[in-house]
Amino acid sequence: MSVSSLISRMNVDRIAAGEVVTRPARVVGELVDNALDAGASRVEIAVDGDGTDRIRVADDGRGMARADAARAVERHATSKLAPDGDPVGVDSLGFRGEALAAIAEAARLELVTSPGDGVGTRVVVDGTAPTAGEAEGPDATPSVEVEPAGRARGTTVVVEELFATRPARRESLAGASAEFARISSLVADYALANPSVAFSLDHDGSATLSTPGTDRTDALLGVYDRDTTSRSTTVDASADAGGTSVGVSGALAYPSVTRSTRDHVRVSVNGRPVRNDRLAAAVREGYGRLLPDGREPVAAVDVSLPPARVDPNVHPAKREVGLRDADAVADAVASVVGDALTGADLRRAADVATDLDSALEPVGEGDGSRSSAFADAEPIGVFRDLYVLVESGDELLVIDGHAAHERVNYERLARAFDGDPVPTAPLDPPATVSLSTDEAAAARAHADDLAALGFETEPFGGGTRRLRTVPAPFGRAADADAFRDALAALSAADSGTARDARDDLLADLACHPSLKRGDFDALGDGDLRSLLDRLGECDRPYACPHGRPTVLSVDAATFAAGFGRER
Repeated sequence: MSVSSLISRMNVDRIAAGEVVTRPARVVGELVDNALDAGASRVEIAVDGDGTDRIRVADDGRGMARADAARAVERHATSKLAPDGDPVGVDSLGFRGEALAAIAEAARLELVTSPGDGVGTRVVVDGTAPTAGEAEGPDATPSVEVEPAGRARGTTVVVEELFATRPARRESLAGASAEFARISSLVADYALANPSVAFSLDHDGSATLSTPGTDRTDALLGVYDRDTTSRSTTVDASADAGGTSVGVSGALAYPSVTRSTRDHVRVSVNGRPVRNDRLAAAVREGYGRLLPDGREPVAAVDVSLPPARVDPNVHPAKREVGLRDADAVADAVASVVGDALTGADLRRAADVATDLDSALEPVGEGDGSRSSAFADAEPIGVFRDLYVLVESGDELLVIDGHAAHERVNYERLARAFDGDPVPTAPLDPPATVSLSTDEAAAARAHADDLAALGFETEPFGGGTRRLRTVPAPFGRAADADAFRDALAALSAADSGTARDARDDLLADLACHPSLKRGDFDALGDGDLRSLLDRLGECDRPYACPHGRPTVLSVDAATFAAGFGRER
């Protein structure tokens, strides 16, 4: 496509004309945007130091003819947006026509490009030359050199001496390692958002990142490591969001792979890496209670939307986007992520080791159906009146009986909201519960939800209610105090945190009646078998509602290695 027009004055103002490149990572981002818009299947990035010395981005995209290459370094020259076009709905990553010009005003820029017809072009713009002056913005007028050059199809841009004439800008940068870390994180974002494109990143001559451009699993391996990749699943599904189909694709590490910060939840929209707290929160919401408390997931999720529903002009950096029906889109993302993790069998066998401390690990990944881990398993005893020992093929499974029972109870209670009745136990005599005005109002407003959970109540004068039944999942009754917890959680749901409040409530209700240490010695083989079967029927059997593992495993080979046997 030719660089056919200059954006109109109205749209120049609208899209924050005069944007100045603020740091090396912004340079890399703009050049990668251009490479992807050109249809590149390979993007190679090389950085010296913190990026102010030299940045090189090369691609195998469509390239440009000579006239277009010469005009591409002019401000507001673009082939991606008509003079009167609306930035909302643009389907390219770049569209302002500012990137190359803004970079050239703050550095020495060399562009070599060819459309693959045997005729290449070299364009040099030196914003560090004395003729450019010290001024930033449109008043600087660097000289432009255009000459023939040889190159295969594609474009290479080299940026040197960034901010050489802007000492204040250069001094405002962080240290070299911090600036390169920004670049590395950004390139990783692009690689995970565009897995069909091969990315490479070199720093001071050493390769730091490489993806083959094949699929999401290989992209995850290039950005992270083999362990993280082996403990992950991919997702590629769609969901409805306010009448619009939302595509959700990406790679999700299993809940056994976590980080202490949220930096590893990477979100993109139509292949554009973005910062969007609502979408990132939706990804975490999809993990739900599979995550241990205080831990964050590793996930890369791309959200596909019709371009007309995306406004990339929220900020000049284009890393923040506005979405129509943002809440509906976020709900769709959470639903797809949750379904993907529910459908994945999260079982994992321990690695062979010679010491049991390292060999005994949470069960997490594997293949097979969700109940396959226990279909042929046999309970063989109880250890420390809490841990159920189970023989399963070549593995010894150690099940935290309380955590397993919690998971069973939690899912039974959760199904109550979908219409499945919760087993209840009568209170004889009924319990009398005195409520505050707010609590009494909540009890009336949420009578149906309370009944679905197994709390049967009736007014008993003033703010008092008589509690006749309580939930009794798996045959053990909750206590009457759980009724107040239910009221508090349902009231919190009214403030807009319905899902979290409900999950907190169900987790608490599941915990109260669950078997505890001291209960297991009295259980017979049939009871243990029943617990194992019910756990195997759960959607998410390998974590309790609070995120702790329910099952640990150790392979027979570990015992053999520890005892010096071949098997």
